[in-house]
Amino acid sequence: MRKPKWVIEKEQARRAGAAETLWLFGIHAVRDALVNPRREKLRLMLTKNAADRLADALPDCGLEPEVLDPRKFNPPIDPGSVHQGAALEVKPLDWGNLSEVCAPRNDRPCVVLLDRVSDPHNVGAILRSAEVFGARAVIGTLRHAAPETGALAKTASGALERQPYLRIRNLATAITELQQMGYLVLGLDGEAEATVGEAFDPTRPVALVMGAEGPGLRDLTKESCDTLVKIPAAGEFGSLNVSNAAAIALYAVNA
Repeated sequence: MRKPKWVIEKEQARRAGAAETLWLFGIHAVRDALVNPRREKLRLMLTKNAADRLADALPDCGLEPEVLDPRKFNPPIDPGSVHQGAALEVKPLDWGNLSEVCAPRNDRPCVVLLDRVSDPHNVGAILRSAEVFGARAVIGTLRHAAPETGALAKTASGALERQPYLRIRNLATAITELQQMGYLVLGLDGEAEATVGEAFDPTRPVALVMGAEGPGLRDLTKESCDTLVKIPAAGEFGSLNVSNAAAIALYAVNA
């Protein structure tokens, strides 16, 4: 009997995920990955200067670094990347599923959901803010969202190794799952009436939903949220970058 199409697609996705690797670059991103026991590390390329700077992380990393002359340092990354003589091939991190990571455990967790935020620099900055403010996870979609990349890791400045970054198929389904766990889901929208502080309930877990710059939240995402909220602005000065808005909203629900 032939397998159903959805089973075949799921198996293909699993095989593709198992074969996927990425290259991290930059001293800070590589060091944090080297000391992360959750990260599967495959190949390490360094210049002599970078090897000296990473000397503390090398003995227990499980890899023998390839120390190369700077003129022959050519890892498979964008030639314009600021790699600082350090590049590390790794497998993507597996943090587990949404219910495992986000379930309340005698606490009031906070999570951030991203609706089509595809710029790796924005996602990296959001991961960094999420770590600072103790968010349980940052959640994006498998499509139309930034995957793990070297650029994202470098912008996150190590947070990618410590802050769960989950990629799910359907954002509305994830919102419903969080609501069933007791989360208050607040969607950031510049046209909303209430502010984050006015709608926030300090007795409940909270999920902040951020949209891409320009289009913002999709209609279905807005309909799925419990309340739409805004960050108050002084006068008509336009909108904030999504990573800045995420930092302010995280501060507002943790102050």
